[in-house]
Amino acid sequence: MAVQQEKSGRWRARLKFGREQVASRTFDTKREAEAWLARERASLAGGVDPRAGKILVRNAFAVWLVDREGMVAIKTTKSDRSVLKAMPPAIANLHVNRVTDREVQRCINDWSRRYAESTVKRYRATLMAFFASCINERIITINPVARTKVPAQMAPAAEMMPFSREELQEVRHEIAVHHPDLADAVWLAGWTGLRWSELREVRVADFVEMPVPRLVIRRAQPEGIGTKRPKSGRSRHVPLVDAVLPLVRSMAAGKDADDLLVTTKSGARLYATAFKLSTHWAETGRGRRLHDLRHTAACLWLEGGVSPTTVQAWMGHADLGTTQRYLHYLGTAADETALTRLNQWGDAGGTRPKA
Repeated sequence: MAVQQEKSGRWRARLKFGREQVASRTFDTKREAEAWLARERASLAGGVDPRAGKILVRNAFAVWLVDREGMVAIKTTKSDRSVLKAMPPAIANLHVNRVTDREVQRCINDWSRRYAESTVKRYRATLMAFFASCINERIITINPVARTKVPAQMAPAAEMMPFSREELQEVRHEIAVHHPDLADAVWLAGWTGLRWSELREVRVADFVEMPVPRLVIRRAQPEGIGTKRPKSGRSRHVPLVDAVLPLVRSMAAGKDADDLLVTTKSGARLYATAFKLSTHWAETGRGRRLHDLRHTAACLWLEGGVSPTTVQAWMGHADLGTTQRYLHYLGTAADETALTRLNQWGDAGGTRPKA
């Protein structure tokens, strides 16, 4: 019989191809056994061989990594490898065709207790791609990741903390006492909104003065990763205000077109760890991240009256909603009007009423 109850009370389903038994599996109920058998028979009819799925997930994943290398970005390759290291034995030691959405969901839940939500989403996407390749190779018919979800984490997201114009000027002066070159990098980042990976990769040839002075952001280089296109996937133009134009001219003076525009005093490429140590960023940065220099530029532009759509283009945001976060941070005319009305009630200083 194709489905038979065993002495333990569980139900075993046996799949045959002709007279040869090619797969078997036990289930708690007869209905589950029959459903599995129907799916496996459909797989055989569609050209999927259940025997091919008997390879362990960890072995199949390792082969998939080799095939995938060179077809995706270096950063993606590193992320894929970390998934294999983080994969629990409960999945890694299963046969590929034995993995169900329940095992994958348990794995994702375990990751959510150990990693940030963004990391778990990236790991899930990698698993999704792996099992999709197994479908393409006719090893399985259903992607067990498709019906899983990444649990929402309650950890607060990092809030942006841009510098004011006065604070940015103060930070520049404090750093310039010992490292004028690094102070210039801070000033440039705070007025152009370049990501750190873009700032450390911008070239002299990217500085153009006609028809308006600007930087053309064509590439980025995240630390430890090769040069790639900007995050948006396309180049963008960032006009240079008079506050930074003379500085950029001096940075470009005497250099070849392909030389790095922003470097250390010795001409070396910027690295975040060395930068923070040299500038004592823990103190001079006033609790900000380097990425807050990018937020600073967006806020300065909006405060200066630049339209949100223009700021969107300069920042390289794919969605205007991302740019509008800065408007929310700065407040609106409605906020100012409401606050003025509330302040008319008095009680300045929050004094306690007299007894």
